[in-house]
Amino acid sequence: MKWLSRFLDWTSEFLATRKGLLPLIGILFIILNLLLQFLVPYTWLSLSNLFLHLGVIIAIFGLMLAWAL
Repeated sequence: MKWLSRFLDWTSEFLATRKGLLPLIGILFIILNLLLQFLVPYTWLSLSNLFLHLGVIIAIFGLMLAWAL
C-alpha cells in the first residue's frame, strides 16, 4: 500500500503545477468524439459517445481538482 501513497503524492505534485492538463485532455476527448461521429458514424464508439462522456467526466474532475489544489 505504500506504493499507492507514493503514487498519489507524485500525481498531486505533478497536477499542482499543471492545473489545466486534465480539462485540456477532456476537451481533446470531446473533439475526438466529434471527429468519430463524422469519420466512422456507425461504430460502437461513435454510437455510444464513449469519448464524449469520458471527456466531460475528466474535464469536470480536472476543474474540481485544480480548484482544490
